[in-house]
Amino acid sequence: MSLFSELRRRNVIKVALLYSVASWLLVWIVSHMVSGLGLSPWVSDYVLLLLAIGFPVALIFAWAYEITPTGLSKAVDVDQTQSIVYKTGQKLNAAVAVLAVLGVAAVIGEKLLPEFVPPPPLVLEEIRLKPVFDFSAKAEVPREITSFDLPNGVQIIVWPDHDIPNVVMYNFVRAGGRNEYPGITGIAHFFEHMMFNGTKEREQGEFDREMEAAGGANNAYTSNDLTVYMDWFPRSALETIFELESDRLGNLAIDPDVVENERGAVLSERRLRIDNDNFGRLYEQMRATAYVAHPYQNPVIGWPSDIENWTQDDLEVFFETYYAPNNLTMVFAGDVTPEEIYLLAEQYLSPIPRQHPPPEISTIEPQQQGERRVLIETAAQAPLLHMAFHAGATADEDTLHLDLLLAVLAEGDSSRLHRLLVEEDGLALQVSGWQSDGFDPGLAYFAMTLPPGADIDAAEARLFAELERVAAEGVTSAELAKARNLRIAAFWRGLQTIDGKASAIGNFEVFTGDYENLFAIPEKLSNISSDQLQAVAAKVFRRTNMTVGVLRAPVIGGDE
Repeated sequence: MSLFSELRRRNVIKVALLYSVASWLLVWIVSHMVSGLGLSPWVSDYVLLLLAIGFPVALIFAWAYEITPTGLSKAVDVDQTQSIVYKTGQKLNAAVAVLAVLGVAAVIGEKLLPEFVPPPPLVLEEIRLKPVFDFSAKAEVPREITSFDLPNGVQIIVWPDHDIPNVVMYNFVRAGGRNEYPGITGIAHFFEHMMFNGTKEREQGEFDREMEAAGGANNAYTSNDLTVYMDWFPRSALETIFELESDRLGNLAIDPDVVENERGAVLSERRLRIDNDNFGRLYEQMRATAYVAHPYQNPVIGWPSDIENWTQDDLEVFFETYYAPNNLTMVFAGDVTPEEIYLLAEQYLSPIPRQHPPPEISTIEPQQQGERRVLIETAAQAPLLHMAFHAGATADEDTLHLDLLLAVLAEGDSSRLHRLLVEEDGLALQVSGWQSDGFDPGLAYFAMTLPPGADIDAAEARLFAELERVAAEGVTSAELAKARNLRIAAFWRGLQTIDGKASAIGNFEVFTGDYENLFAIPEKLSNISSDQLQAVAAKVFRRTNMTVGVLRAPVIGGDE
């Protein structure tokens, strides 16, 4: 006989079906009682538990005593007037009844007893962990200077100085002329303008109004390598500055109408500083000639056709790429603590999302193969003579040697070139020399303003001859000592103000990779020898490494 037939003959299936229907009905009744009478939710769980236990136990007994050979054998030995299943069912029903009575008693007891209200959970005040700041282990570096990075990549340096209740902030954006290419030259400088022209939260001009109302002032500049934003303010305006800076970094509005207005403003600025300025015109052409591959050849303000044709997409892509938090170094100096700067930076700057790093500038300017020349003829009473030589990057060791040499040659009225070209020979009205900071190799640059009708060739020959003499003979001990004293005095004088402190450590951080290098400068200057100055002069001041530029009035009556 099949198992199914045997189960049906002994009414096991009917009993199981009846149990299932009764269980469903009981669950339905209890659930309505819980919702209608306000019984505790555990009543439903209790009933379900009883049914879940009773049903499988009953089936197990039915199987054991009605179907299996062992159970049937035991059934023969007992009174057959009632099956074992029936007798076992009576016992199970009695047990279920007892449990049901206990459940009802629990419900009644719960209603009669006073309601227990658990105490409110103890709310623990969040304890903010003190951030870990980086301190320098070098003895020459002031211990109070600290630095830290936010998770989104913003690098922040803090130099507390509590002499007066003022603060300065420098924001170094690694975006300058070197990050541009033909078609978008000048775009880094353009954003120096746009950063003051409104956000999605603030109208045009509101940035300046809010800062000035809080007692602050601001400025900015763009170079071949950086765009730098400066804020000066009382410490009472610290949070206001963070709010303003985070807003324009995260929500700058590149509105097409504002873009067109600023495009016109930049073109006007270019006409003022370059097109209508003799020095600016010659300097632009000198750089464009000295560099043939590297983007340092492009003017920071941009070529006119590029300024006129930046697209909205060009602007949005440039801003997203270069004004990302992971491309910024911010420096705070003044009446602040690292802890408060950290908390404000975390609140206002951390929400700005990190972006992919900007593309690396891989172009290396090839070694110059010969002398290059630029001639501009225009209406000019005083001719200009410029001379430039390829030199090193800011982080190069020779750069400090060259800087000291330029102090010997062209700093002050007692410098060698001023005495020679201006006072003794009368070939020039003014002479200056400098090298600019840069991530990549820059130029050692000399500029002379000549008197009307001057002998330009004689002035050029005299200047280059003196540079060759320095390369061959070096400088005197007196010249070296004077230049060293000038540079060391200027170094400490620059660090007297909070503005000088912020500017100095920021520039050393971005250009040399570590602000601590700043504090090694006095010792390095003290240890530079005249032989090192002579060596760098011989390396740089070569005719094949030279670009010469002349701006003069047109020659009348013949070619020159």
